[in-house]
Amino acid sequence: MNTKAFLITPPFTQLNTPYPATAYLKGFLNTKNIASFQADLGIEVILKLFSKQGLTDLFSRVEAGSLMSDVSGDMAASFTQDLTPNALRIIALKDEYLKTIDSVMLFLQGKNPTLSHLICSEDFLPEASRFAQLEELDWAFGSMGTQDKAKHFATLYLEDISDLIVECVDPHFGFSRYAERLGRSANSFDELYESLQQPYTYIDELLLDILHQRMLEVKPNLVGFSVPFPGNLYAAFRSAQYIKEHFPAVKITMGGGFPNTELRSLTDIRVMEFFDFITLDDGEAPVECLIEHIEGKRNIDQLKRTFVLMDGEVKYIDNSGCRDYKQSDVGTPDYSDLLLDDYISVIEIVNPMHRMWSDGRWNKLTMAHGCYWGKCTFCDISLDYIKVYEPVAAKLLVDRMEELITQTGQNGFHFVDEAAPPALMREVALEILRRNLAVTWWTNIRFEKSFTADLCKLLKASGCIAVSGGLEVASDRLLDLIQKGVTVAQVARVTRNFTEAGIMVHAYLMYGFPTQTAQETIDSLEMVRQMFEAGILQSGFWHQFAMTAHSPVGMYPENFGVLKESESIGSFANNDIVHIDKSGANHDKFSFGLKKSLFNYMHGICFDYELQDWFEFKVPRTKIVHDYIYNVLQDDDSFNVKPTAKVVWTGGKPVVSYFTKNKKGRSFETASLTFHDKKESFTVQADKEQGEWLASFLVKSAVSGKEVMTFAKAKQSYEDAGLDDFELLWYSKPVNTLRDYGLLVL
Repeated sequence: MNTKAFLITPPFTQLNTPYPATAYLKGFLNTKNIASFQADLGIEVILKLFSKQGLTDLFSRVEAGSLMSDVSGDMAASFTQDLTPNALRIIALKDEYLKTIDSVMLFLQGKNPTLSHLICSEDFLPEASRFAQLEELDWAFGSMGTQDKAKHFATLYLEDISDLIVECVDPHFGFSRYAERLGRSANSFDELYESLQQPYTYIDELLLDILHQRMLEVKPNLVGFSVPFPGNLYAAFRSAQYIKEHFPAVKITMGGGFPNTELRSLTDIRVMEFFDFITLDDGEAPVECLIEHIEGKRNIDQLKRTFVLMDGEVKYIDNSGCRDYKQSDVGTPDYSDLLLDDYISVIEIVNPMHRMWSDGRWNKLTMAHGCYWGKCTFCDISLDYIKVYEPVAAKLLVDRMEELITQTGQNGFHFVDEAAPPALMREVALEILRRNLAVTWWTNIRFEKSFTADLCKLLKASGCIAVSGGLEVASDRLLDLIQKGVTVAQVARVTRNFTEAGIMVHAYLMYGFPTQTAQETIDSLEMVRQMFEAGILQSGFWHQFAMTAHSPVGMYPENFGVLKESESIGSFANNDIVHIDKSGANHDKFSFGLKKSLFNYMHGICFDYELQDWFEFKVPRTKIVHDYIYNVLQDDDSFNVKPTAKVVWTGGKPVVSYFTKNKKGRSFETASLTFHDKKESFTVQADKEQGEWLASFLVKSAVSGKEVMTFAKAKQSYEDAGLDDFELLWYSKPVNTLRDYGLLVL
């Protein structure tokens, strides 16, 4: 029997690009010649819902639920529900929504770009409550092009329709999550189980209709659901329930980020009414073992990292003797089968860094499995997806990039690492430049001192446009307690280096870490204010600390001054832990003020406001001096060059000419090196011998060259040419000019 695997991402993850888990698995199964098909049911439901026919059905559903017969038996437009004025307005504008929806969706898919002019005229789209915020966003539209402005208007238009769905049809609906509350911190399966016994919702009906068609087309033996987030857990269970009822011979498994973190202590047997198997951590080897089991080639007790129902209870089969695959052997992600041309780019937030998550198609790749740092005390560092660190060779990574460009027609990449290693980022950037590839990429990093100004320039030259990283709590005491391995001053210098290279920076910010005081929260906000004012951060997001079972704080709470509220372990999801911080502040009340201030700082305003102005309760005055960040940015370490540092020239070949200079009756033979870069031409001059050495040196150290040039090698080469005082040349005006135009020390 040849098993065919059907890999599904249930609703909803992203609208603009596929979540990559099924593409990774399909790429691996290709290396084993195992047939598979994949589908992102989230985008398929969205496309069905947000169409003329979909909205016609939606309005019919809304009106059917809102009309009643009057005493005479005639249908009257009397609403039995208390609809908000906003819902009533959208219903009244039904014909306008039906008229515009198909063309708006084509525009958001990039297939109808000229519609932007009509959308921007502001008398084409019907407008409900989401458009009220436009008055606050006038500042943005001066810098946004017509396409971007129209995308933002179209996004607000879809969000208005979403508000109608939530109010009148399905309270669980959300564009990037569905019934998320049912999956969040669900120690008990009771609530989710109860919701699965209820009649289908409108969104369920759309989903299951598509699923039924796909099952008939694919005819799988195994269906695998990838569940990365709480927001697509319910849809996975609902889909599995449907398959059990209508395709009972098909085996069903679930994997992904949610089970990997939340279901590691699963005991509730009711879960296995929906799924035959639940796998943990890297999916390649467990899925291969499952397929061999279904084909009768492997006993059930030889599965790998898999929950099954045996003898009336949930049993976990580890089989640690069965090895995982190395990253070099898992194949290139395969995005075939997915509706790549039909994803929609939306702009929910006009901040340029925030919008990258929802705007544009990104091919997803991983530079390294796990995290090379692996020490942060709030992080799930005990789990394999972080603990097991394994980088991929730069040449293999860029091979995979080229394969994906050919396969998808897209040259944008999001490296989805926990924290991309700086040394590997450097090698990937050099390899991209060697191959003369035109790509765009961004990733997540740690703000460590390895990101020098020159490394940031190299990353930019290779196509890096943005990085995101955890500043967490901008307090050196707490960064030490977190074991982040950075200081606030170091983060400031690194973000300066990225910003000056033209790479956008997004900072993840945290409040409410154990023992954090109100004073530290306000001081942290002041650090963040100064960093935005200095222009070294472009974007940020505050989130409240959550204690998780697999982090050092969750495993050893006594070391961090917190108590678990309960020691009992639930039978379903167990990751988030309710905790009591005896020494810290009440951080819930800081949430609104922190987020409101950050919203304004991201828009470049309100830096002169007192921090107290953001809060409706008394907060301590900051103890951070007003120019702290400015002062730490004045440090210059460009004179400290290691002999082993790589020297790379990213510019072109110079045109060398010679002339004679006369000074005080003496003649000097002088070399003039003229360069042409993309924007301008420039010239440097030096003594003839030095100029000839420089021209030769730049060819040898060119990024396309075969030789690895180090600072020590450069010095030796200079001295071998019979020239004196290399340092005097290196810190002279000609070399400083070259440093500005692409001579990098890495």
